[in-house]
Formats: sequence, C-alpha cells, structure tokens
Amino acid sequence: MTKQYGAALLSLLLGASMPLPAATRPAEPALSYRLTEGQNINAFVRDGKVAAHLLLRSGRDPRILIAFPAGNSGVGLWFAPVDGGAQWRLDSGPQPVTLRDAKSRPLYGIRVVATIAVRHLTVKQAVLSNVRILRDYQAIGKMPAEVAAPAQAIGRTLDFHRDRLDGAPGYRLTLRVLSGSLGASGINAAPDGRIRLEIVAASGDPPLTPLFGAALLKPTAAADPAARHALEFLSYREKFLAGSWRFNTYFGRDTLMAVRLLMPALQPPAVEAGLSSVLARLSPGGEVAHEEGIGEFAVLEHKANDGSIGDTASLDYKMVDDDFMLAPVMAHYVLDTTDGRARAARYLAQPAGGGRRQSVGAALVGNLRFVFASATAFAADPRPAALVSIKPGFMAGQWRDSDEGLGRGRYAYDVNAVFVPAALAAIDRLAKAGLLDRYLTPADRTAFAQAGRMAAVWHGKAPPLFATSVPAAAARQAITSYAASAGVAAGPALAALDGAALTFHALSLGAAGKPVPVINSDEGFALLFGDPPPADLDTYVTAIMRPFPAGLMTDVGLLVANPVLAGPDAQARLGKNAYHGAVVWSWQQALLAAGLERQLARRDLPPPVRIGLVAAQARLWWAITATRAVQSSELWSWSYADGRYTVAPFGSSGADADESNAAQLWSTVYLAVQPPR
Repeated sequence: MTKQYGAALLSLLLGASMPLPAATRPAEPALSYRLTEGQNINAFVRDGKVAAHLLLRSGRDPRILIAFPAGNSGVGLWFAPVDGGAQWRLDSGPQPVTLRDAKSRPLYGIRVVATIAVRHLTVKQAVLSNVRILRDYQAIGKMPAEVAAPAQAIGRTLDFHRDRLDGAPGYRLTLRVLSGSLGASGINAAPDGRIRLEIVAASGDPPLTPLFGAALLKPTAAADPAARHALEFLSYREKFLAGSWRFNTYFGRDTLMAVRLLMPALQPPAVEAGLSSVLARLSPGGEVAHEEGIGEFAVLEHKANDGSIGDTASLDYKMVDDDFMLAPVMAHYVLDTTDGRARAARYLAQPAGGGRRQSVGAALVGNLRFVFASATAFAADPRPAALVSIKPGFMAGQWRDSDEGLGRGRYAYDVNAVFVPAALAAIDRLAKAGLLDRYLTPADRTAFAQAGRMAAVWHGKAPPLFATSVPAAAARQAITSYAASAGVAAGPALAALDGAALTFHALSLGAAGKPVPVINSDEGFALLFGDPPPADLDTYVTAIMRPFPAGLMTDVGLLVANPVLAGPDAQARLGKNAYHGAVVWSWQQALLAAGLERQLARRDLPPPVRIGLVAAQARLWWAITATRAVQSSELWSWSYADGRYTVAPFGSSGADADESNAAQLWSTVYLAVQPPR
C-alpha cells in the first residue's frame, strides 16, 4: 500500500466514523433490536438499503461477524483462543452507513462500538465473502484461498477489504482501536484491561426490498415484539430468508412451512410473495429448490464447474420433502382461506417470476405432474421399496437435513406418511375446483382424475409401515438405561408409560424397509396436513407427549428426537448436542400446536380422544410459554439438575454440533399460532 493511498483510506474511515453533530445525527433505523443467547450478542438493523446482523461471540474463541441479507454476504474476524475467555459488551447499537469503494461504488453496512474485556487479541483469520463461506470456515476452519483479504494496518486502524471475485463491489471490515493499541502481534488492551473498538462493516451486493408493517402482517397477528422483529428482518418482496446469521437466503422448505403456519397472520401479497419465490425456483421437471447459492458463492460455483465468471444463482434439488409441500400449501391458500379464494384466479395468472414466462398456475402444474409421477409406483404396489426415498448419495432429504437427522434411514416418515398423500389430495381438490383448467393438458386431466384414489392408498398403506411397538418390559428397561446415560430421571417417564407398550411411528425406514426406532416430533405434520383415524390420534399423540425419555416432553419443550430404543450408537449420534437430536426446535412445537388445533376442530372424535388432545394441547402450551424468551430462536438444548430441565442455548457448549440462528423464519410462526382461548 502506498503512503498516499494509506493516508487517504485512513482519512476516509476516520471521517466516516466520527460522531455527527446532534442536529445532523441520523434518525433511528426502521428496525433495530438486540438479542443475547449464551455467549452470542446479536444486534439487528434494517433501514433503507441496509440490512445487517451483528454477532459478537464471547468466550474462549471470540469473534466478530456481520451478515447481510444482500447477496447472503458477510464479513467475519476470528481471533486466536483466549485463556480464561473474553467478554464482549455492545456500547452502541449498529447504525446504517453507506461507504464508497475505490471505484466509488456504494457499499451498504453498519457502524458499531463495542468493548471486549481481554488483555490481548490476536487475529486468527478474516473472512469476507458469501455467508456460506463464513459458515464453512466456522465449521471446519477452511475457506477458498482466493477469497483471502490481507490485513492492512494504518495507525490505530485495521482494515480488510476486497472486490468480489467477479469484479463486482465487494466487502469491507474495518476496526479502529478507540481504547487500547494496535501492535505488531494484534490488539492490546488499555490499562483497565479492556479493548474498545469501532467496527465498520459493509457489503456491495444488491440490497433486497423489505416487506414490513401493514404490508406484511394483518392486525390480528400476535403482539409479540421478538417474533415481529425477526420476521421483519427476514421478509423481502423477492423472498423470505430462512434464518440469520447462517441462512440469510431462500430455502424452499422453510418458506413453505413458514407461509403455511403464518398464513392466518400474513397479508395476502406476503403469502403470494413466499409462494411465488418457490415457484420461480422450480426445476424444469417441477421439483422445489432446496437452497439457492447467490453472490460470491455462485461465482465460485460457476468457476469450479465450467470456468465461467458469473453470479447466476445456483439451485440445488437434493431434498425431497419440499417437492410434496407446495401442493397442499397452495391448495390451502386458494381453496380454504377467504383471501386466497378471492384472489386465486388473478394470482394463478400472474407471472411466476424467476425470469420465466410461465404463469403461477402453469408453474404449479409442473410441480403437480412431478408429484403424481413420484407417487404412482406405491399407489400401484404399496410396499416399502416403492416409497419415496431420499436421493442416492445423500444421508438427508427432509427437514432433518444433517447427516444423522434421519437416523441413517432412507424413507422418511413425514415425506411418505404425510406429504405425499397430502399432495395427492391437493391435486384432487385443485382439479375438481376447476382453478387450473386453463393450465392443464388432456393428459393432465386424465392423470389427475386418479389422484384421489391414489391419495387413499397412500393414506391407508404408508403410515402402518412406520408403526413400531415395543413391549412394556423391554421399554421400561430401555428407558431406565438411557435415562442413566443421559443424566435425567427415569421415574416420570416410567410412570407415564404405566405398563403399556411403547408404540409410535418410526422416524424413517432403512434401505431394507426396517423401521429406525426413534421417537420423533414429525407426528405434528400428520396433524396439520392429514386426518388420522381417531384411534391413531390417541395412540401416537400419547406417545410423543409422554415425559422424556419415554416420549418427547420436557420442561423446556418438545424434543424433536428420542433415540431411547435405537441402541447406544444412535443414542450417541442423536443426543442433546446433535442438530436434529434430543433438542427443541421452536417451529416444531408450533407445528404440533397448529396440528392439535386443527384436529380438535373435527366433529368425529370420540370424547376420550378429544379429552386426550385437549390435555396434550395444554401441556404443550405450558412448555411453549415457559420458554418464551427463546421462542424466536432456531433451536435450543438443555441441562438437567434437581429434577428439572433448563434451557441451554444451542452452540454454547463446545460439544454442540453448531450454533443456533438468533432469527429463524419458521420460529416466528407464533404470530399466527396462538394459545387456545
């Protein structure tokens, strides 16, 4: 760096970060809030073209990370381990700033002041790129060499910046030492043992268009500030984002489930924005895209795949559950809701987006054809091998998308017992309603006339394949042993079992069709998207509502998996430190709550079954209310002492597989899913 350039940069950064006179100080951002979880301080801001999530990580491995919804981009600075740990304090919340890069192109970002109690910080690594690159660095400590941004030290300022790999406006992270000193080996504390920093971070990726206020939510939405803040930060006209910081981009499954559960509280244009974002990303064969790769991640993928330079979004279709979610969610909107029925014809005729000439209706029919074709084999010959499997070469294929999430099974319960039959039933309803007539070919009409019959086969034949029952004596022995290894009491679980066999739907089937005996929360899908026989409702709701480790209930919520019967190896893989193990996911509780409400609206339930469902509903809402403070988080774990479970933020333990998002799209669904009156 030349002295002239260094002086100019220093002047620019210092000038941009100096406090403004009171008369010209910027107004408060449109959205600004903070959330502390475990060792993470999270601060969110969205105003005009700026949207950013600041994360300050305390503890032995401190770091600074800022994620931007624009381009799913981010900047992060990891420091070397600190003996005894370090503690961050946020002195002033993020303020939006607009910077200029060396070519006078705008970069949109934030300015913040923070203090960390530590004698010395040694910079380990800066990563400025797409969040997926930051995510990988956090997980495995590696990043592509070409995204490296060397540090530039000027006086008391440490600066990292670079253009995007395709030459587009890139990224900047600048630290100015306000208290302490910048030395050759890192940053040194002031005499009081603290380092005070001004942090400026920005990204040049194109900003998104926020959805907020009356354009997003109906007046009937719950008055829940935390959920409203998280939803507003994640909602844009182009798409809904799955979660921040780690998933600030489109995910098909997350969008569909969030839209379905939030639908009573969302304004119709917001519902349609979410549905259209899914339709715009369908494959030519009608599959729903799981995740999009955008910004510099797309640039890297194009370069690796064909050597080209470009940022056209890359889409992956490795998941199978989302393919069968679209039809029932769309059918519910256009057939069951007042707003959807009134807007259906006009909405279906609109362009689907994504640079295609297809209408919403035509794109939807493409997905319905895929569903129908995928379901034909089992409808003709209902055996395990004809079920919908996760794709070859993958260990995951539905919402439990970590490698161990399905217990190493190949046929997921929720996909086959719930979503495929629900999608077929949706095809039948949509075809009979006539809404799609203008988009159907004669062959479609002939095929779709069979959808109702096929749905009945799937409804009747698929769920029993997952039915699992363990005799009372064997169940008691397994519960006692597992409770000891998990460090929890067995007494309440054994009492709730009350000498009965342990009967539940398995999490999945293995390649040979054998059930993977993991008690799981996916029963909630059956309650929301299906109409199980009353006897099944009684059996399977009872199974999951028993106290852990006989069932899934704890003081801190409904666990998503209980491997009590799966053997020591599976128990180790699906414990309280596993991403889809014996942990609580906020939206899974909301799913079950919405499903229970739907089932209680039925008129064919015998009184004992209804009484059981009401009791389950009350117990579930007690647990949801008890953990309200973490409700908008992605997931949480637990500790156990003195006979009680206590919330432990996921990621706060060194043994945890990863860390939770502080803002998660489908954790905001309590704006619509509310306690019974």
